[in-house]
Amino acid sequence: QVQLVESGGGLVQAGDSLRLSCAASGRTFSTYAMGWFRQAPGKEREFVAAITGSGSSTYYADSVKGRFTISRDNAENTVYLQMSSLKHEDTAVYYCAAELRPSYSYNIARRYGYWGQGTQVTVAS
Repeated sequence: QVQLVESGGGLVQAGDSLRLSCAASGRTFSTYAMGWFRQAPGKEREFVAAITGSGSSTYYADSVKGRFTISRDNAENTVYLQMSSLKHEDTAVYYCAAELRPSYSYNIARRYGYWGQGTQVTVAS
């Protein structure tokens, strides 16, 4: 079992930066990939970014590439999402997720079996 708790969301202006954190407990943190997804009102949950267990590889949605950076601190059991140049369309609830089914691609929600409660990010235009 894995417990995930996100933090760091809030209300910002377009062009601002924000860093989300996700603290994990349970399984050995460094052995599994982590992902960030988001869901805007009336839309389906979408992939944002993912990172392998060691942190050596990262993956991004095209919509955030070059603006967002995913990282992890395995000593602190925490994964981060640094968001820069935020746009109004980045407004959503952001969820972190821990891998459970590594046969699926990193951008597929089904790969992840554990989810946090989400943190709201609102970008005012």
